[in-house]
Amino acid sequence: MTDTRAQPSPRKNPHPMSRRRFAAALGASALSLPAWASWPDKPIRIVVTFPAGGASDIVARVVAEQLARKLGQAVVVDNRPGAGGSVGGQVVQQAAPDGYTLMLSNSTPISIGPFALDKQPYDPVQGFTHIAMIGTAPCVLMANTAAPIRTIADLESVARKSGRLDFGSGGPASIGHIYGELMRKAMGVNLVHVPYRGGAPMTTDLISGVIPIGIDVLTAYVPYFKSGQLVPIAVTSANRSPLVPEVPSVVEFGYRKLVLDNFFGLSGPANLPAEVVTRLNSACNEVLMLPEVKRKMLELGVTVSPGSPAAFAAYVKDQVGVLAPVVKAAGARL
Repeated sequence: MTDTRAQPSPRKNPHPMSRRRFAAALGASALSLPAWASWPDKPIRIVVTFPAGGASDIVARVVAEQLARKLGQAVVVDNRPGAGGSVGGQVVQQAAPDGYTLMLSNSTPISIGPFALDKQPYDPVQGFTHIAMIGTAPCVLMANTAAPIRTIADLESVARKSGRLDFGSGGPASIGHIYGELMRKAMGVNLVHVPYRGGAPMTTDLISGVIPIGIDVLTAYVPYFKSGQLVPIAVTSANRSPLVPEVPSVVEFGYRKLVLDNFFGLSGPANLPAEVVTRLNSACNEVLMLPEVKRKMLELGVTVSPGSPAAFAAYVKDQVGVLAPVVKAAGARL
């Protein structure tokens, strides 16, 4: 039987929300949104662990200029050299994980420098968020024109016959130094490190014959090869470099274990919000595909390598695993 009794009218809210209270509540909810929701809303800085003017500085400025356009905020380069990159590395590692302080990471502050100090200043794998790979540049083995060395086989033969072979680098715990130690171990010959205070004085002594061979990042030496002042022996990448396509890679000489690139990437403090990492990675990958960026990177001998944060983090972990033991075994100190 249907109930025909009158039903009570709906009860009005005894405390209706006023417009003012509604606006205040809306504002409070906006304030409670995570910081990354409006990121970036102020300038971003990229810490470079080398002085201005070098390859790392140029790479950072090329990327910073284009990232600023993509993100709609200024991206400034902050040069913080010292202690094998560890000074700048500590600045970033200790910064707030908010996406506004980043680092141009590469082999020196990540894979070499931290392990060449009496006290390791940070964990280069877990102490950072590795966001995006920018690219890689090989080192080059090169010889004085008077030295009887034109191939890696020549280098090995001369070292065995003479009992030792000196090699120059840009300094203790530089990538050239550590690569020489890798060669010494792989070949089983007595390669003796001669450290210099940078690539320029090493180049002067290499050209004049004070040292027979040198090892350094390829970029700065192309003019010396073209002028005939130095002889390139091999690049340390798996394939030939488009910057010097006539120079063989170490793989062509049968030394696959001697493949080593100096890398460039973007890293930040540990525990960056995933949304910030995703946006930065996407923006960086888009920048690397721009024709003008590719052209400038090629001029620096850098092969661009866009990819995911996970792939870059795995690359960093692998390189640290290879180089850290070599640095420690060589007793390399900054």
